[in-house]
Amino acid sequence: MAGLRLEEIGKIYGSLAAVQDVTLDFPQGKFVCLLGPSGCGKTTLLRLIAGLETPTTGRVLLDGKDLTEWPAHKREFGMVFQSLALFPHLTVGENVAYALRIRGADRPTQRKRAQELLELVRLPGVIDRHISQLSGGQRQRVAIARALALNPKLFLLDEPLSALDAKLREAMQVELRLLQQRLGISTIVVTHDQREAMTMADIVVIMDHGRVQQVASPLDTYRSPANAFVADFIGTSNLIAAILQSPTSASVQGRAIRIERLPQGVSTGAQVTLSVRPEEVHIRPAGEAGENRISGEITFIRDLGASIEVTARCADAEILAVMTPRERPSARIGDPVMVELPAPACVVLKQ
Repeated sequence: MAGLRLEEIGKIYGSLAAVQDVTLDFPQGKFVCLLGPSGCGKTTLLRLIAGLETPTTGRVLLDGKDLTEWPAHKREFGMVFQSLALFPHLTVGENVAYALRIRGADRPTQRKRAQELLELVRLPGVIDRHISQLSGGQRQRVAIARALALNPKLFLLDEPLSALDAKLREAMQVELRLLQQRLGISTIVVTHDQREAMTMADIVVIMDHGRVQQVASPLDTYRSPANAFVADFIGTSNLIAAILQSPTSASVQGRAIRIERLPQGVSTGAQVTLSVRPEEVHIRPAGEAGENRISGEITFIRDLGASIEVTARCADAEILAVMTPRERPSARIGDPVMVELPAPACVVLKQ
């Protein structure tokens, strides 16, 4: 298969298994985000791909060629580090063209390529400035330009936007995605920011404790999480204990809840978890009949202006509903209500 492939990759440091039995295919020309909490193994996996670490087990293949034992400088990958690692004593142009310089390119070639790349990342006219004269966002673009200098086969970025303020970070997410689409270069980004992954990625790889939990598009990851960890990590989800009554029904607090999606290998009578996104939950008046409704009591209301968050206690479960101001219920804290869990929104997860 064309593109990058990891086969049963593992990395052990003493008694710590940082990466465990990871097999992944990265299709050519796609933008992939490695996403997970701190310590989940995503940066270690990126360093294994880059050749900065040697796997304890498994192989790294590119277009069918085994690169496992190749050092980083022979892999022809571009990489942007979290710290950016720019050289403060060099000009912007000299930073961008550094890889060309150590490969023996003449000065005119270095400067021409640096100018081309700085225009590509929308930084014309700064080629002779020093790094200290640039803003954080400009330095980020210089680091990206430098990583692209040798037309890499793979573009790797480790938490590249973490040092930027929130507004600039969101703008750079869009710019990085547009740049990747223009170049058509296979790109892998490490991040712990769910919004960042959802904004940029074609494919999201969710990791936890060194293992891959799910590989899917951002939308599929959000709508159809593979397990409770993914459901809870990606966005916000109501995780509700239930018992499977039939392939189309589950029992929640003694009430039948119709379901439409059932994972393989789950049998009738099994304890399962229903994942329901807050924006899919509806708050109805107490006693109002209807499908997939359980009784509860409002315990908290938060008005965020553009949205309203309503929390209801239903027996042992706290269920969050998010709605627009127009949909705000007339009930107040302490009032009884019916909480509706629409069947298409109920994702059944194995326990």
